[in-house]
Amino acid sequence: MTGRRTHLRNGVVLPLDGAKTFYDPGSVLFEDTSIIAIGDVEDIDALAGDAEVIDATGHAVLPGLHNCHLHSGLLRGTAESKSLWDWLKSYVDPAHKALTPEIAEAASLLAYTEGLRSGTTSVLDMWRFMEGSARAAEELGIRATLAPYVADEEGYDYFESLESNRKLLESHTSEPGGRVRAWVGLEHLFYCTPGAFRGAVSLAEEFDTGIHTHSSETIWEVQESLRRFGRRPIEEFFNRGILGPRTVVAHCVWLDDREIALLAETGTSASHCPCSNMKLSSGPARVADMRAAGIAVGLGTDGEKENNNLDMIEEMKFASLLQKVSTLDPMSGDPWDILAMATLEGARVLGLDEITGSLEPGKRADIVTVDLRALHMTPVMHGGDFNVAAHLVFSATGRDVDHVWVDGELLVEGGRVLPVDVEAVRLQAQAAAEELFARRAALPE
Repeated sequence: MTGRRTHLRNGVVLPLDGAKTFYDPGSVLFEDTSIIAIGDVEDIDALAGDAEVIDATGHAVLPGLHNCHLHSGLLRGTAESKSLWDWLKSYVDPAHKALTPEIAEAASLLAYTEGLRSGTTSVLDMWRFMEGSARAAEELGIRATLAPYVADEEGYDYFESLESNRKLLESHTSEPGGRVRAWVGLEHLFYCTPGAFRGAVSLAEEFDTGIHTHSSETIWEVQESLRRFGRRPIEEFFNRGILGPRTVVAHCVWLDDREIALLAETGTSASHCPCSNMKLSSGPARVADMRAAGIAVGLGTDGEKENNNLDMIEEMKFASLLQKVSTLDPMSGDPWDILAMATLEGARVLGLDEITGSLEPGKRADIVTVDLRALHMTPVMHGGDFNVAAHLVFSATGRDVDHVWVDGELLVEGGRVLPVDVEAVRLQAQAAAEELFARRAALPE
């Protein structure tokens, strides 16, 4: 510990600690990696002493955002106007066959840099050759939970294996305090044998870590699961022993009441990806019903190819609007609820809520400031007309993010990413993408 104190002063502070409280104006005081105090400006002034002062006037101050479902990648803008399963077969899976560790690492560095610039301090990434992803996360200073694509059904031998997943688990701690850590990843119900599911559960128990997979993204998937197994996908997950407090399931669009009850009864969490679900015409998830049942639901962007950006602030807007239009209920998608899903509830999904996800004394200093002084966020109202929570969900974008700290380390200042040369990251990713496409084109039909 160096005793380095930072006083983030005179902003609009939203602790997002489970209540709709705010300090307007307010301040946050943190030392080294941890938050010491939050509160009204005068109260924190009395505690701050000789701390370095950063003027947050005109800014919202909130916890870092958790992207609870991401795929690193380099297919942005080239895999369009396809249904999910056709898209996977014709665009995505051939790219996996052509992928190399070097290309995969460049993709992760690009994805994590983009996310960090727009306020994402923590990602759950499902990708391949994830030793390189770990290096990218370490270089940037973000939190990363790494879940390799494991698949073992016939014809999918170009994905990761339980053995390669084990090697990643052996090299990267799974403890919540570990900033870069490994989980167990399963690609999909139709890509993995029952043996892979049993092996995943065993690995998660052995390493005391989480499990991440996809389910119930399309109607076809539900119909195909009923045809193959006589059960809906979440019921088949339960039958294979994969549900439980360790497991996070992405998408969960087409769930019936019984499946929602199974997720709730087993303590399984969900990751909601509204932009991806709209872009691929998958449908609207029953988010309100899941949360009402007690299921922890975080937000995810999904990959760059199925979203086409990794802006979690934009994701919040679509999460709210998709709920409203699909339920015809204007009361759904409340801004405070959406902010909770992106912060504290997202941290809970990742098993990180004891150390991050809200601005509270003793928690890690994972903090984002958002500049409110723009035409598209005018007027900013105070008191009984307070509207900053609504602005963050409906008006802001990731481009309005000004400062980002993770573990008390300043990673973005004035919108500029500090740990890496962003242009070098972009050029490296461009070259890697061109190599990937050339390699994919050379594959046999």
